[in-house]
Amino acid sequence: MADQNYDYDVLVIGAGPGGYVAAIRAAQLGLKTACAESRDALGGTCLNVGCIPSKALLHASELFEEAEGGHMAKWGMKTSVELDISAMMAEKTKAVGELTGGIEFLFKKNKVDWKKGHATFVDAHTAEINGEKVTAKDIVIATGSSVTPLPGVEVDNAKGRIVDSTGALEIGEVPEHLVVIGGGVIGLELGSVWRRLGAKVTVIEYLDMLLPGMDKDMRKEAGKIFKKQGMDLKLKSKVTGATVKGKKVHVTVEPAAGGDAETIEASHVLVSIGRRPNTDKLGLDAIGLELNQRGQIETDHDFRTKVDGVWAIGDVIPGPMLAHKAEDEGIAVAENIAGQTGIVNHALIPGVVYTMPEFADVGMTEEEAKEAGHTIKVGKFPMMANSRAKANRDTDGFVKVIADAETDRVLGVHIVASLAGTMIAEAAIAMEFGATSEDIAYTCHAHPTHAEAVKEAAMAVQGKPIHI
Repeated sequence: MADQNYDYDVLVIGAGPGGYVAAIRAAQLGLKTACAESRDALGGTCLNVGCIPSKALLHASELFEEAEGGHMAKWGMKTSVELDISAMMAEKTKAVGELTGGIEFLFKKNKVDWKKGHATFVDAHTAEINGEKVTAKDIVIATGSSVTPLPGVEVDNAKGRIVDSTGALEIGEVPEHLVVIGGGVIGLELGSVWRRLGAKVTVIEYLDMLLPGMDKDMRKEAGKIFKKQGMDLKLKSKVTGATVKGKKVHVTVEPAAGGDAETIEASHVLVSIGRRPNTDKLGLDAIGLELNQRGQIETDHDFRTKVDGVWAIGDVIPGPMLAHKAEDEGIAVAENIAGQTGIVNHALIPGVVYTMPEFADVGMTEEEAKEAGHTIKVGKFPMMANSRAKANRDTDGFVKVIADAETDRVLGVHIVASLAGTMIAEAAIAMEFGATSEDIAYTCHAHPTHAEAVKEAAMAVQGKPIHI
């Protein structure tokens, strides 16, 4: 039963992975809950135009490459493949609809009211949604993020020549030449989709290596792998402009350190230089809530903002912009509002790049561990020496375990492998329990599995792997 003075106990603004999870958890805890969402479907960027549709296309393009590119032929299966891109896109859209519809069902099941429309603060306990004023004792901001624009490069998803990550999921033809601006997660994932389907792909990255923020060994491996797969990598380069001329895009590129510009002719351009918090239409001025220098909302450990009764989670607050981080914060904030103890261990948020192979990490990079003052020991094990990977003819990558030299406590795990995104869960659980490398090394792993490489990398911390 809501407090007599308010329509709801909790109003969540935004129904992405953070917001919808916060709303469901709050309702489970007996709080009368509403969730404001301006999209026609629940699930936010992740379900509608992010994680889910991109994974559907990654899976489809992997199937196509296996059949068309020779991996199946290696196993004696001779095929001839024809790509029906409209059928592929329809299946992706169907998957998205099933998942967004699933959240709508969960809202009904848990008695969460969906307020359709954009929410703007009137005061700390009131938001205006589609002309209706809704009051709540506690309001959670979970508005997520949107694509960062690049000056001189105007995105127009409707025209489909210069697109962002949303537009790249909807291209109705295989690009002849796709230029990807930004060598981070989104650029490499979507670039790899279209490369597998037959596009020439050029990746332009400002820094000297791909995948900013990941461990140096992972970044070096990424450069080798994507080059081997046929991507043209232009590192230490910046894009200063892009002009559409008919069915071509002329992209102007300069060395990052300065120098002569060159023009690359492409059929399509994907802008993927990052994301920024969605805060501009919230009316934060009305409640006196200021943003930090990066445009984020600062919160305390419990996700309270400096305005009493207003909380924030997910991409609008500091930390990695990841759906699972937002989900964990959604559960924690609901529990804190309900007077329980909701905690997120921000030091152990796994990250995954869903290319083939996948790149996954949790905890500290080698550089971060050293900067934090740790003396470290490192164990590495190549997938080439893993029996299951060898049997599957799937041997790219390695597992790297970083441990404190004195205590043997695991500080970080970094995996490049076809199943890295699943394998990293073991490392996250081990580290959550404060595991040493010895704990992982002496835990029995099923044979033959890719996961044995984690055990062997942990053994390698002490210099004693068996299979290399």
